[in-house]
Amino acid sequence: MATMPVKPRTSVLPWRGEAGPSLPGFQGSIAIPMGGPRWRRALAFVGPGFLVAVGYMDPGNWATDLAGGAQFGYLLLSVILIANLVAILLQALSVRLGIATGRDLAQACRDSYPVAVTRTLWVLCEVAIIACDLAEVIGSAIALKLLFGLPLVTGICITGADVLLILLLQNRGFRYIEALVITLIATIGACFVGELLLVHPSLAGIAAGFLPQPRVLIDPHALYIAIGILGATVMPHNLYLHSALVQTRNYDRTSLPAKREAIQHATLESSGALTIALFINAAILIMAAATFFGTAHALVAGIEEAYQTLTPLLGTSLASVLFAVALLASGQNSTLTGTLAGQIVMEGFLNLQLKPWIQRLITRSLAIVPAVIVAVLAGEHGVNDLLILSQVVLSMQLSFAVFPLLQFTGDRRKMGEFVNPRWLKVVGWSVGGLIALANLYLLWQQVFSPA
Repeated sequence: MATMPVKPRTSVLPWRGEAGPSLPGFQGSIAIPMGGPRWRRALAFVGPGFLVAVGYMDPGNWATDLAGGAQFGYLLLSVILIANLVAILLQALSVRLGIATGRDLAQACRDSYPVAVTRTLWVLCEVAIIACDLAEVIGSAIALKLLFGLPLVTGICITGADVLLILLLQNRGFRYIEALVITLIATIGACFVGELLLVHPSLAGIAAGFLPQPRVLIDPHALYIAIGILGATVMPHNLYLHSALVQTRNYDRTSLPAKREAIQHATLESSGALTIALFINAAILIMAAATFFGTAHALVAGIEEAYQTLTPLLGTSLASVLFAVALLASGQNSTLTGTLAGQIVMEGFLNLQLKPWIQRLITRSLAIVPAVIVAVLAGEHGVNDLLILSQVVLSMQLSFAVFPLLQFTGDRRKMGEFVNPRWLKVVGWSVGGLIALANLYLLWQQVFSPA
């Protein structure tokens, strides 16, 4: 008796149902010029990559960059470079998923995995967003204290009011959000250009620092900070965010050539934005290396201590002011993208649409409450410890976003002709595996060797 051939089972089920809009009300809201110079169409895609790049220069990055520069000079610049290259790769995959399938990463998970898995991934992603929100709240509060002398608790509460600004911008259109974010990034960049002019770093040291050195792997303290830099740089919620943001452009979703061009422009734009994030992260480390390394302040403990020692070491208060202004811009910028990420995750995983102010109020409250409690009970030192802990939590969540992204973009049934080529699959899964190992090591160090 003849038997029908059995098709091999695959690890990913086909999509279930039709893709709903990511960011309802904004999907396809920004027109792409038809015809004309190619550069005009490329310019229309500028925006989403900068919103994503914000997560790569938020206050959570500052602690690891400052520690790396103060303790090891320019040595860990190569780690920042590697982390940024990983970020460019992962965000390019996120762009590819969003444009090729019309789904953001959260929707793709909901349409592929069992309900129990989807809900688990949603909870983990919400924890990551809250952890990131926590870093933004603390960073903004520290900046307000440094600039205006406000108590930490007062600064933490003030940052909770940013939901009003976000609602106003959303009502005016998505381009206003992008314009504000790009302006704040330009502010951060300008501040650190000023810092670098003041500290007079060693150009030879910088050049040598961008070359990987064996010492990073041999010295356990350097390795620990290096893994911390990796964990603070690549943010899990940015992968969900980017796959939705690219869909705000009104390209022809029925045309393969139009999708191909959209992927090219969006990838180029995000790579450029992340290169700016590379400059800012490197500038923080370079400033710390040129100012603190080899001095009595080489063990600078946190953002506030760095601010207080910049003026006496450099002989001008301008250095401290630029530092605090950049920190405030960084914290406020990150709150904008955190709001959007929370909205995308909740709508994508649960197919549940809440008013933006309700969603923001929930996540911001979950960040403010522990920050206020720690600020009251443990003071400034406790807040710095909480800032570092938030980055550890983010590190633990990263693989839960990276592996689904690699799985979906490597599946031809989901991606069609936009599926990852073999070389990209090899590179992507290798990077994903290394990220998982690095984050597990970081977690082990935090739990078993907290000192």
